[in-house]
Amino acid sequence: MEHLMGLLRVHVNRGVDLAIRDVRSSDPYVVIRMGKQKLKTRVVKNCVNPEWNEDLTLSIADPTLPVKLFVYDKDTFSMDDKMGDAEFDIGPFVEALRMRLAGLPSGTIITKVQPSRQNCLSEESSIIWSDGKLIQNLCLRLKNVESGEVELQLEWVNIPGSRGI
Repeated sequence: MEHLMGLLRVHVNRGVDLAIRDVRSSDPYVVIRMGKQKLKTRVVKNCVNPEWNEDLTLSIADPTLPVKLFVYDKDTFSMDDKMGDAEFDIGPFVEALRMRLAGLPSGTIITKVQPSRQNCLSEESSIIWSDGKLIQNLCLRLKNVESGEVELQLEWVNIPGSRGI
């Protein structure tokens, strides 16, 4: 526990215009990996615009590791089909945490992350101080697929007894 910096709560909100992998639709689910950690959402049946609204929590020991997101189509009789992947860096989020923002008014934009070839952002992402918490909303464009985006929200959770930021 003393080697952990804290927890990163990833709220997987929804998928937008995901690729169709079955005859008419898909049964998508999301897998998030960071280092050796692997978390997944539930399967949403027959939907290319699924709403998961699930929280997945990663323990952060090394903030330089990228967070990888994979979307799969659940198949009953064969291997699950890949529906795209994306990757994002939590470096700017951790840098904002190091600023010690206590006392700022709720809704203050700390920094903005611009979409580029190095990240999978489909639009500008703001890191916001809201109700005493640091939050970042992300809209990730999936790679290696014809279409699809996944909307996420990152939130930092401090752990008592951790080494901190």
